[in-house]
Amino acid sequence: MKVIDATNLVLGRMATRVAKLALTGEEVAIINCEKAVISGSQNAIVARYKAREVRATPFKGPRRRRHPERIVKRAVRGMLPTGKWTEQSRGRLALGRVKCYVGVPKEFEGKAETIEGASFMKVKTPYRLTVQKLSELLKGGEE
Repeated sequence: MKVIDATNLVLGRMATRVAKLALTGEEVAIINCEKAVISGSQNAIVARYKAREVRATPFKGPRRRRHPERIVKRAVRGMLPTGKWTEQSRGRLALGRVKCYVGVPKEFEGKAETIEGASFMKVKTPYRLTVQKLSELLKGGEE
């Protein structure tokens, strides 16, 4: 099992690498999901996530993912094979191999590794938003 620490990793880049590992049959655990980073301005990112709600039927869905671990898992799901993902058994099985956690569970302490090519330090833009902050902004719109 690979344990990946999402601290300061760009969400999309990390999701592609995790999806590739899951498709090859590797079990993957992503820890510190709330510390993953999305590059871009805060207003644009929040608007993109809230636009999904406008397209939705209020009581039937699709519903927004508001918890940090669910936002990360949804990003990984988007990197799995094309087509309707529920009909792709390969993608569905791969998604089952991915586990996302907020913080560090006791069984994964000291086992974490990072993905070098996905670090936010390589991104040239200074604008970023953590998944934790995005989650708080999406929850703040309730009521």
